Amino acid sequence: MIGTLTTAPAQDRPELLGRTVPAALPPDALVAAIDPDLADTAAFCEAYAVSLGQSANCVVVAAKRGGETRYAACVALATTRVDVNGFVRRHLDARKVSFAPMDTAVELTSMEYGGITPFGLPADWPVLVDAAVTAVPLVVVGSGIRGSKLVVPGASLTTIPTAQVLGGLAG
Repeated sequence: MIGTLTTAPAQDRPELLGRTVPAALPPDALVAAIDPDLADTAAFCEAYAVSLGQSANCVVVAAKRGGETRYAACVALATTRVDVNGFVRRHLDARKVSFAPMDTAVELTSMEYGGITPFGLPADWPVLVDAAVTAVPLVVVGSGIRGSKLVVPGASLTTIPTAQVLGGLAG
């Protein structure tokens, strides 16, 4: 149990998952229904007694170089911030990196804004995971929709085929 969340095996509750998420989940993934108005990290953690150190955010970034735009996802604990303009820009070999516009992120991921998860993203996207996330025994991440959250072992993020675990991604 994490905080006051009531969880169930994610494979038993597909209605609580984004369309692309179920096939990408680790077998031990749990899901908990939440109030969609409380999906944003600070409100969620306060309402459900989950510490920021047990919650991870997944942000979509747009990396630009030479007229080409590539997308990636960055996953970091809620106690930190992703170093988009420094670390991520250098790692993706981009001239400029910024957070993807909300409409673009929603369209490309087939997920709801505020519920984007590293599981079930487009197959060609790198998923950059801060190493600190993988050390958390159980971490809360989005589920693809605002009305629920996933609870997974932090180490399970390393099973995402395009995952790259990086020290220094966030600080």
